[in-house]
Amino acid sequence: MNRVKRPQLTGRAAVLAVVVCAIAMSLAYPIREYITQRRNIAQLEQEKARELAAIKELEDRRRQLQDPGYIKRQARERLFYCDPGQKCYVVMDDEPAGGTGTAAPKRTATPPWYQTLWESVEAADTGTGRRARTGDAAGRAGAPRPAG
Repeated sequence: MNRVKRPQLTGRAAVLAVVVCAIAMSLAYPIREYITQRRNIAQLEQEKARELAAIKELEDRRRQLQDPGYIKRQARERLFYCDPGQKCYVVMDDEPAGGTGTAAPKRTATPPWYQTLWESVEAADTGTGRRARTGDAAGRAGAPRPAG
């Protein structure tokens, strides 16, 4: 019962391991590229679906704009046009259209652009501009002010 101890790794097993590793390494890059390309294809199909939906919306809008009834209705609603011989009235109301009756917060009226411009010119002339009012570092550090 004298058994000969055989080595754990035979020459055939080593060659087989090298061949399997070589096959795995040679397939790794193509498989990675395949997965990347499949992902790109899926993204492009989603983009194509979005673009087709946008095209359908634009075609629907084009058909809508070719409808004379729609054009007439839009002219009445948005531009306040009237048919010849028809009397039209525009009611100016303080409440916005479709209001629920609750008072909307009032906005402060902004002055026209030319008034704002002129006020900034006057403030720069008198030295009471933003810098002097806020008292920032440049205004306090004795920055030169215009004479006047």
